[in-house]
Amino acid sequence: MNDCFDYSEGDSPLLISVPHDGRNIPTDIAERMTPVALSIPDTDWHVAQLYGFSDELNASMIIARNSRYVVDLNRSMSDAALYEGQVSTGLCPAKTFGGEYLYRDGGTVSAAEKERRVEKYWKPYHAQIDVRLRELKQRFGYALLWDAHSIPSQVPSLFPGELPELNLGTNDGVSCPAGVRDAIAGVAMSSSYSAVIDGRFRGGYITRHYGSPEDGQYALQLELAQRCYMDEDSQVFDEGRAERLRSTLRRMLAVFLETSAGR
Repeated sequence: MNDCFDYSEGDSPLLISVPHDGRNIPTDIAERMTPVALSIPDTDWHVAQLYGFSDELNASMIIARNSRYVVDLNRSMSDAALYEGQVSTGLCPAKTFGGEYLYRDGGTVSAAEKERRVEKYWKPYHAQIDVRLRELKQRFGYALLWDAHSIPSQVPSLFPGELPELNLGTNDGVSCPAGVRDAIAGVAMSSSYSAVIDGRFRGGYITRHYGSPEDGQYALQLELAQRCYMDEDSQVFDEGRAERLRSTLRRMLAVFLETSAGR
């Protein structure tokens, strides 16, 4: 067991990453934070629970333990913006998605503190992804990465109106072959959920960094609108909604495995 993540190893080419469902904030950071920050409103609530069926697909799974407020595992160490001209909370956020301060003094995270958090919390997570993908490529000849996320259906500071329910991102087709992307997208589009491909969420650092089809690594991000599987007001997991959604997720992941084999 690692202090930064939980990891389970499967027996297929697929690794599922859950970087934003972590709830822990180390004491030395938490003591500086506002009550709003400590309620961790921007968590990808219950995503790890939602994907609890991953063992049925023999998938490996890595789940972050720490909150994205400690360090955002889906941002680069350089803290480069993912989407030019759009609001970004960054590698070590200072505000919530809604613009509320995370720290009692209204300050930001210093460069030295940011570097410390990268070393202690960011690098171990990414080292594990890197090691596992290398192992999978050595064994199967290719490796598949599915980056699992969710977000409230409405976040006015990030996007207008209501988000589609299934938001599949492939960095505009760069992170996986078109045939694989189109097959997975076909499942999403034919489901009962609203779906979009490479729309507002085209994939963050994890998808962009590890998705390298020419090297035998295919990566996709799925950003779910939280109304699909939980009550967004109470943040309570809804098992009925979740099981309905899992049916679509199972098909999407199965197609990911099937269409990637032997390419």
